[in-house]
Amino acid sequence: MEDDSEWMKLPVDQKCEHKAWKARLTGYEEALKVFQRIDDEKSSEWGKFLGLIKKFVTESNAVAQLKGLEAALAFVQNAHIANRLAGEVVSGVVTKVFNQAKVRARELGFEICLMFIEIEKADAVQEELIKGITNKNPKTILACVETLRKSLCEFGAKTVTLKPIVKVLPKLFESRDKAVRDEARLLAVEVYRWIRDALRPSLQTLTPVQLKELEEEWGKVAPGAPRPSRFLRSQQQHQQKHVEAAVDEAEDDSVPHMDPYELLDPVDILSKLPKDFYEKIESKKWQERKESLDALETLAKNPKLEAGDYGDVVRALKKVIAKDANVMLVSLAAKCLAGIATGLRKKFGTYAGLVVSALLEKFKEKKPHVVQTLQEAIDAVFLTTTLQSMSEDVLAVMDNKNPSIKQQASLFLARSVRLSAPGSLHKTLVKPLCIALLKQVNDSAPEVRDAAFEVLATLMKVVGERAVNPFLADVDKAKLEKIKEFADKIQLAGSKKAGEVKEKSVAAPQPTPQASAKPAGPTKKPPSAKVNNLPDRGKVVHPQQRLLVEVCEERAAAVLPATCMQQLDSGNWKERLASMEEFLKAVESMDGDEMPCQALARMLAKKPGWKETNFQVMGLKLQVVAAVAHRGRFSKTSALVVLEALVDKVSDVKCGGKAKDALTAIGEACSLPWTAEQVVSMAFTQKNPKNQAEALNWLSNAIKEFGFKGVNVKAFITNVKTALGATNPAVRTAAVSLLGVMFLYLGASLRVFFEDEKAALLSQIDTEFQRVGAAIDGNASQRSKRKASEEGGGVDEAASDVVDLLPRTDISEKITGDLTAKISDKNWKIRKEGLDEVAAIISEAKFIKPALGDLPLALKARLADSNKILVQQTLSIMQQLATAMGPGLKQHVKALGLPVITVLGDGKNLVRAAALNTMNAWAEQTGMKEWLEGEELSEELKKENHFLKQELLGWLTERLATLRGGPSDLPLCLAPLYACLEDRNGEVRKKAQDALPLFMTHLGFDKMNKAAGKLKPASKDQVVALLDKARAAMPAKPAPLAKAAASASSVSRQAAGALPLPPAPVLPAMRRDVPNYTRTQSDLSQPAPSAKVKEEEDLSGPLFILVPNRKEQRAKDEKSLKVLKWNFPSPRDEYVEQLRGQMAPCVAKWLQDELFHADFHHHIKAIGAMTEHLEAEMASMVSCLDLVLKWFTLRFFDTNTSVLMKALEFLKLLFPLLSQQDYRLSELEATAFIPYLILKMGESKDVVRKDVRFIMANLAKVYPASRLFPLIMDGAKSKNSKQRSECLEELGCLISLFGLSVCQPTPAKALKEIAVHIGDRDTLVRNAALNTIVVVYNMVGEQIYKLVGNLSEKDLSMLEERIKRSAKETAKPVEDSKPCRTVPSHANASVLRKPADDNAAAKRGGVTRVTGPQVGIEPVSLSRNITHAVSVRVGSIHRAASHSLSTAMDEVLQQGERSQVVAGNVNQFLSATVQQLRLTHRVHLADQRVAKEAVPNLYSCIIGTVITLLGVDFLALEMSSGMLKDLVEALLTAMLDPRVEALGQGSKVISSINFLFRHLFEKADQTNILSALLVLLQEALASSVSSNFSDYVMKCLWRINRFLPQNIAKVNLDRILLDIHNFKKMLSKEKQQRPPNDMTQRTLKTLLHTLCRLTGPEVSELTALIHSPTGSSPLHLKLITLLAPKRRKDACRTRVSSDNPASSKATNVSVPAGDVLWFYIGP
Repeated sequence: MEDDSEWMKLPVDQKCEHKAWKARLTGYEEALKVFQRIDDEKSSEWGKFLGLIKKFVTESNAVAQLKGLEAALAFVQNAHIANRLAGEVVSGVVTKVFNQAKVRARELGFEICLMFIEIEKADAVQEELIKGITNKNPKTILACVETLRKSLCEFGAKTVTLKPIVKVLPKLFESRDKAVRDEARLLAVEVYRWIRDALRPSLQTLTPVQLKELEEEWGKVAPGAPRPSRFLRSQQQHQQKHVEAAVDEAEDDSVPHMDPYELLDPVDILSKLPKDFYEKIESKKWQERKESLDALETLAKNPKLEAGDYGDVVRALKKVIAKDANVMLVSLAAKCLAGIATGLRKKFGTYAGLVVSALLEKFKEKKPHVVQTLQEAIDAVFLTTTLQSMSEDVLAVMDNKNPSIKQQASLFLARSVRLSAPGSLHKTLVKPLCIALLKQVNDSAPEVRDAAFEVLATLMKVVGERAVNPFLADVDKAKLEKIKEFADKIQLAGSKKAGEVKEKSVAAPQPTPQASAKPAGPTKKPPSAKVNNLPDRGKVVHPQQRLLVEVCEERAAAVLPATCMQQLDSGNWKERLASMEEFLKAVESMDGDEMPCQALARMLAKKPGWKETNFQVMGLKLQVVAAVAHRGRFSKTSALVVLEALVDKVSDVKCGGKAKDALTAIGEACSLPWTAEQVVSMAFTQKNPKNQAEALNWLSNAIKEFGFKGVNVKAFITNVKTALGATNPAVRTAAVSLLGVMFLYLGASLRVFFEDEKAALLSQIDTEFQRVGAAIDGNASQRSKRKASEEGGGVDEAASDVVDLLPRTDISEKITGDLTAKISDKNWKIRKEGLDEVAAIISEAKFIKPALGDLPLALKARLADSNKILVQQTLSIMQQLATAMGPGLKQHVKALGLPVITVLGDGKNLVRAAALNTMNAWAEQTGMKEWLEGEELSEELKKENHFLKQELLGWLTERLATLRGGPSDLPLCLAPLYACLEDRNGEVRKKAQDALPLFMTHLGFDKMNKAAGKLKPASKDQVVALLDKARAAMPAKPAPLAKAAASASSVSRQAAGALPLPPAPVLPAMRRDVPNYTRTQSDLSQPAPSAKVKEEEDLSGPLFILVPNRKEQRAKDEKSLKVLKWNFPSPRDEYVEQLRGQMAPCVAKWLQDELFHADFHHHIKAIGAMTEHLEAEMASMVSCLDLVLKWFTLRFFDTNTSVLMKALEFLKLLFPLLSQQDYRLSELEATAFIPYLILKMGESKDVVRKDVRFIMANLAKVYPASRLFPLIMDGAKSKNSKQRSECLEELGCLISLFGLSVCQPTPAKALKEIAVHIGDRDTLVRNAALNTIVVVYNMVGEQIYKLVGNLSEKDLSMLEERIKRSAKETAKPVEDSKPCRTVPSHANASVLRKPADDNAAAKRGGVTRVTGPQVGIEPVSLSRNITHAVSVRVGSIHRAASHSLSTAMDEVLQQGERSQVVAGNVNQFLSATVQQLRLTHRVHLADQRVAKEAVPNLYSCIIGTVITLLGVDFLALEMSSGMLKDLVEALLTAMLDPRVEALGQGSKVISSINFLFRHLFEKADQTNILSALLVLLQEALASSVSSNFSDYVMKCLWRINRFLPQNIAKVNLDRILLDIHNFKKMLSKEKQQRPPNDMTQRTLKTLLHTLCRLTGPEVSELTALIHSPTGSSPLHLKLITLLAPKRRKDACRTRVSSDNPASSKATNVSVPAGDVLWFYIGP
């Protein structure tokens, strides 16, 4: 009792583990109550018992075990975590419960197993039960079999997998225990209920008695589909919502089609072949050959074969079939081939192409048994591949002279078409088949004709009459009846009732031509035929008989007024005009069916006819033609009456437009292809080039409207070539435009036909293709009213036509046995020779047919070559094959394409990259369907090679992103994909995770989640978590190609070739109206807005949202560490999420979704949208510039080059725009962006580094160079040698542009760090460091050695050598030294680094270094129209050079029209001018070898150019504040340099500068110049420049101040006060460090005093730009001080103003006239 009292106090879970069985019994009972009491299946209480349930089941005490089983059942039934225990609990049930004597225990065990199945763990339960069958205890086996039977009976074959059950059935029938055998029989009967006869092949090994018993039991099974009586939890939830629907679904889906093949185990026959098989099969004795074939036939009878390399076996059988003279052996080989194909199924598709031609050609044998075995063999081969891949071989024998071969080939086609799905018989396949069969229809042999009739009839039944009828237009009536007779007898595979088929197809009454043209389906009302009684336009009107003139006049007189007929040939133009007006009215009122079109057309030709001189009458005639063609039954004969006249008038100035409308109406009536052919041929028979050009222009527009279907591509290309060779440029231009339109429908293949044109013309064609391809995006439409009836030809017929036209060569004859033997030789040199020969054959042929002989197998062997060079060469040849063969490559994917995947496992990067390129080239031609069919891909993913897995997964991810439609065999890849998620290699895991969203796009989350349920518990949890994560990042599924509708409501999207092949874009619909007649309702109908249009409407509105003060708040938050500081080696998820949250209120929602999408295509779309809106939304974008730049730093870490290049293009546009607006980057923006941009300076791709250089050059305009310098110095410490060299070069550029003052913290420290890189191991880094130090040497001379500090002897010698060499090279063109950088004038230009020669430098806008006294000036690039004027190089420094430059600028700027071209480029011009001034001052002035008289002339030349520019008022006002500051700084620097004054003409230079200052202060925008001087003075005081410089800047300000009264109206006081405010803040900071300059204070005070005096108290209200809400800024206080006495004075003046009116005038400021004429600030 004391023991009982102890365990009674324990909690439930501890009682269940107690050593006393009574305690455990009590624990189980209490646990059962707890389980029944918990309502929430996700309660945490369940977790306490998770590890105890197996102990409940395996309880050793029989009494306690019953309670334990009851508790376990309750747990499994109610706990959501129970599925984790399925394997271990069921295992315990099998081992510890099923062997119990108590029936109740076994029943509870059954229930637990079935409950686990109910909670979606059927696979785990079944696995444990199958293991239990191997138990030695018959009771356990019996219980396991019984549980399997019950689970199958209750849950059905969709839940319980039948294959493992069927596998163990034969073993169960062999059991010694009768009870087990009886239960096995019941299980077999249950399995039979679900799969019927599919079970029989798997049980053929049973004894006859057992089979007989089973047959008897199977005979008792009730017919009809069985239904499951119990459902999974997910199905139960579905049933509660839709009870009836669920029952119907269960009724339909509960009997899955089970293929007996799937239930069989594969047999490996290759290892069982006799060792001498290959020797005997080539023996000269037929008995030995038969012996080897007999052995193979026995093995091939196995219904399912193990996959392997059957290439040698197939080639041996092919040789017997093709060449063996013994027909008995041929028959035996065909049986073996059929057995192997049947046993391998789809896996045999790799070898199908090898044997098809041999089988077809062997049909020449006449013995029936041989023919029959050959038929069986080729039919078995067909089932392993597609008719498309076999079509080339079949078509090749259709022209054979032997009638037996032709007959059997046709019969094979009939059988294969009957077994094919209509969707697999594309028009590109049907067309060549029909063309070949039509030849056999007229064959002399009746059996050949009958076979051809049968194939055509079968095609009509499978793909429909509508698809075949166009090819039967020339077949006579008797043969058509024969075809229909055959069609009556044909029953398709899977047809339900013969009567139904007959009734629906050819047994129906013979349809009218109109009905036959309509597609099968619900009958729809014609769009316009009944509304306006118009003729049916569903069929092109055939030419009528040409009528006599008398007949035409008689018929015309019957419908036209008498006065009209009489005045048609009147000599008075007014009477002819009135006659034509009546003519037109009569035509518009006529009934279309009764209109005599030919007669009316001939009446228009009555004298003067088409030579009419009055344009009004001629215009009415053309309108009549259009109206007749539109309303009547206008035949081709009628069209020929007027076409020549219309072509003659198409270029007429007044009537050309109406002539084109008439041609369009005729094209609508008689089909565009015919009309276009006639028009073009007539135009080129005339000598008028205008007619030719306008005819081509009309044709271009007509194709855009009608589409390209039916157009004779070959004839068109011939005509276009004629036009391209015309002497008239207008004709050539029109021809190029027509080619652009054709390119939209035919794609890049069109260019092949014009490769022999001249290079200039070919370049023009390429430009047009690029322009059209980039400019047009939309859908083409067609105007013809016959769209519905012409629909159904397929959207890529035109494109397939151009592919058919390519001249292809058959190279199979050149692929000889000797060549393939060479490729397979043991000597690698001979193998290489063979591969070289193959490459030469393909290159010579250019375009080839798919027939390759034995080449695929030879190349496949080389893919595994030990010599990697040969492997790469083989891959190169395969890329050649892809280009040369085109879409015909599909039939070689299995044999040659898929083996490339194994090369992805190679250890060398180059080999893997070549393999990927090959696979991409093949996939572009073949599509992905052939690659994804079968098990090959999944088998490759299972291989233990991490290179192969990561490369293959990456390739699949890229390809699935653009794939439309879910491949049927893609689920086979799920199991290896999930295994890759747990791979030991991190890169494989990453690639697998990247692939998950794409797989999910095509398969769906549910299917992938269900497949994950089969994994082990530990793996499953991990995979399911990744699936949930991938579900959120799943991209949108690529939209399927638009299918043209047959109804009138979708007219604008109908075919006629309206959807060309990718990559060519499709033209937008054009809607034109033929004037002066009424269109029908169907013509005027417009398509309803599509979902895409609605989506675009949703994307309207601004991209960026202006939120005031949000940027400043973000800066404060980051400074106070409230948010993460934007500083990381690689971006983590928390940074991305933080940026997403910060951008949410600042950008449009759709843009944010694109910016943070997982798919890089969306990033490209977002960057494109931002680029388009950049200028329009510049202000809003600047308000969130810090976020935009942060987002672009994330893109710098992307591995996708397309996104990176797109990002750099945007930044190349952004920073020049910021510079134009005088924007300055804040510290937040600069530190968050520039360090990551510097990282890309080390990019391996030249094009990336080139763009980064341009961005860095523009960064110096929006961010102080002195602050940029330390960031670049940090970048120079990188481990990346390219980055170090680029950073050092960038430092040299900054020093050359801005002087030593940019070196931070001091020049000495900076140069010491740079000098460290002289000893770098990398040559580029050493050269960059030396070049940078040489730049400083040119400025400071020998002092450089003191600045760089102590160097090693080696480094010092290299530096001295470089300095000496640079000194020598100043007298000759320099190739290695780095020129001074210029900022390009447009965003796509690049910063020049190292021009190879003078010409290259001149072309790229570089510095030209010349010999002797010549000095280089960098040309200023403004615009294409004035480049010749401003891009002047001063080759010789003398007065003529100065005069030439000034004259050139005068020619441009003094002409009103040409000076307008310069607008918008003034700041770029000034930037180049400032750089020339700096270069002259720092380089040429210090160069002792430059003549002293040359430098003043150079200064005069530059200054004169600027003065010329200032002469144009609107250009002078365009100068920005930043550029004016740089210009004034450069001019003052030159003026204050004593070296300039010491020159011979130095005084003249200073006078010229003063003269320029006067013009500058008068002509420039007053706000900009005043702001520039204030900023310049502020920078001068903050830096260590001489005090003279600051004094002269203040003199400039005093001069501006003196003339403020005249210019106050032109000054933007808000900006000036802001600059003064900033200046005052700077002075207040300086005051704490050192006493301020008294002169500076006086200057500011005077300027403020003048502003207050001129504007009065209103000046205090003009401080909107100053953020000081309290009004306590230094400027506010100063204004209050200055305005106080003025207010008192004004108050006094107000009191006396009435007595002394003149007093107010006395205060006006007067300016001496002399000060206006001349201003001199120099010494």
